[in-house]
Amino acid sequence: MNQSNFDGIGMTSRRTRERLVQRLRGQGISDQTVLDTIRQCPRHLFCDEALAHRAYEDSALPIGHQQTLSQPYIVARMTELLLAGGPLQRVLEIGTGSGYQTAVLAQLVGNVYSVERIKPLQDKARERLRLLKINNVSLQHSDGGMGWPRQAPFDGIISTAAPEQVPPELLEQLAPGGRLVIPVGVGEQYLELIERHGDEFERTRFEAVRFVPLRGGLVR
Repeated sequence: MNQSNFDGIGMTSRRTRERLVQRLRGQGISDQTVLDTIRQCPRHLFCDEALAHRAYEDSALPIGHQQTLSQPYIVARMTELLLAGGPLQRVLEIGTGSGYQTAVLAQLVGNVYSVERIKPLQDKARERLRLLKINNVSLQHSDGGMGWPRQAPFDGIISTAAPEQVPPELLEQLAPGGRLVIPVGVGEQYLELIERHGDEFERTRFEAVRFVPLRGGLVR
């Protein structure tokens, strides 16, 4: 794939990306490293070609299997919350999906460990990350609610699907001082930040959100 595929043209051009970044800044995203990463990451490569002209709208897009490519504001917001406590070396992502959030994280943390229960989505994400020469991501086909115990503990955990309650396995895999950013709830969902202090967990609720539910089981 040549450079123009990464840069985009027309509705996927750098100018279009810059408008998106200005919109995110206007919505309160202030972490400049997050904004720069959103600007540089070619979101149009993470959706179907037929939807590429909408890639830099601030909206979620379908990626098949009843899953979505998260809206850029939510990606930026969750990433900013995750990084607000300082640099992170090991981050677990629950729900690889298209791989877009994965790619954004990979440019901001040491290593990303990402789990996905739907194998066809994982395979596409793996190919996109390879094309972008992103090499600090490990992928596993597994049930997201179980996390990735063999790679724990994690300095940060981010979930792109909403459980009714936070799985205790994810709390157990969070390192002391670590941060978990996750949408929680059925019907009404809210973004939550959970910080671990020893054996205590401090929870902070943020804005209402809408995510696909966190499901169990594997799809091949």
